Amino acid sequence: MGIERMIMISGDHRRVAEAVAKQVGLDEAWGDLMPDDKVQAIKNLRITSKVAMVGDGVNDAPAMANSSVGIAMGAAGSDVALETADIALMGDDIRQLPFAVGLSRHTKSIIRQNLFVSLGIVAILVPSTMMGLSIGAAVAIHEGSTLLVVFNALRLLGYRRST
Repeated sequence: MGIERMIMISGDHRRVAEAVAKQVGLDEAWGDLMPDDKVQAIKNLRITSKVAMVGDGVNDAPAMANSSVGIAMGAAGSDVALETADIALMGDDIRQLPFAVGLSRHTKSIIRQNLFVSLGIVAILVPSTMMGLSIGAAVAIHEGSTLLVVFNALRLLGYRRST
């Protein structure tokens, strides 16, 4: 998915964190971290790149607040983590994270398309109206482009994870 590095930062013992990270296929694991240590780790990582932080508890909330994107595990997450996060997964299954990333990328693409269409139509309609296109026709075209943008956005409802 283009994610360069996956690190688990945990308050659990370092050896436990490393064993779990190895089992699930993460690049690194940092253990024995207090909440302030997690915040500092996120700040250090943000110096060189964007950072997404996935967490579920009160101890993760400060680190999520300092990340580029905070992601809370919804069903198991504390209220503080859910309030702090930018994204909430509504279950305990971390395997849904690729779906959330894919959906957000697809959403960004559709937003760009919609901006291009809506601004493009306005850029064409304003000069056309000044050159003689009737206001009624311009309004009809503009409303048609609004419907096009809405229908384009509705495509997100059919988004499925690509395998």
